[in-house]
Amino acid sequence: MADIQATANKIVENVENVMVGKRQAVQLTVLGLLCQGHILIEDVPGVGKTVLAKSLSKSVGCKFQRIQFTPDMLPSDVTGVSVFNQQTREFEFRPGPIHAQIVLVDEINRATPKTQSALLEAMEERQVTVDGHTYPLDVPFMVLATQNPIEYEGTFPLPEAQLDRFMLRIRLGYPGKEEEIEVLDRQQHQHPVNTLQQVVGVDELRAAQEAVKDIYVDQLVKEYIINIVRQTREHPDVYLGSSSRGALAIYRLGQARAALLGRDYVLPDDVKSLAGSALGHRIIVGPAARIKDIEPEQIVLDIVDQTAVPGAQVGRQRVRA
Repeated sequence: MADIQATANKIVENVENVMVGKRQAVQLTVLGLLCQGHILIEDVPGVGKTVLAKSLSKSVGCKFQRIQFTPDMLPSDVTGVSVFNQQTREFEFRPGPIHAQIVLVDEINRATPKTQSALLEAMEERQVTVDGHTYPLDVPFMVLATQNPIEYEGTFPLPEAQLDRFMLRIRLGYPGKEEEIEVLDRQQHQHPVNTLQQVVGVDELRAAQEAVKDIYVDQLVKEYIINIVRQTREHPDVYLGSSSRGALAIYRLGQARAALLGRDYVLPDDVKSLAGSALGHRIIVGPAARIKDIEPEQIVLDIVDQTAVPGAQVGRQRVRA
């Protein structure tokens, strides 16, 4: 357990050399990495979305690729293409940028749905199929996608099936006044990401990813997770609730958070702290709630507040999830 905690903390602290005042977002990103999940970073331009992805890849020594999505991109621009070699008289596969270990998909909602769908197989099955041939992707493999939630002109909203494949959705937000001054000081001569050093090897990272799966999750905590997810399907303000993939995301992330905090077991507090980021993008708010500007994350937090915590005492009776 100490090995997982040490590995995770080394990554977090190293990324924080670049990302100022964003410890929670950095920790969530590292949790996603430990769970071998994908992350959607949704925020306005200029708050460090791309820098976060670069810092993470440099910290763990993974092969990094950046894909700038545009409306004229084709699926083959992502997955790769077969090219005919006139000398050998055979087709040769030229891998696309998805063939890396940490892939930054910048402005994912600017590409057409056809190009966006090129990511589905890669994200879910860690492979791509081109011209009938299947090519496995590198291990570890993680997609960090960004999108601007403010500007909608010339964009294509992500379908529910693709949103569901992101383990987390995080927002960075603007830095505080003192933090923004520190950003200016750090970039006086050059960007700190240019001098960032690797602190964890790929083998060490893979060992931590496998060890996280052994963190103990009690039956009551499992029922607590399921109760929260099921209530997203029954809430009056929700048109479409979370799938079982959302429950699995909280389960895995809870294991990783417990390890990050030095525990070998998951607590209900782990579930509470992760529910908003793990489920908010998986539910569709109903028309009446949209008119009232009710955010999905707020609905999830309300559900968490109303769900009985396993093991809590109410009078003389112990609450069971």
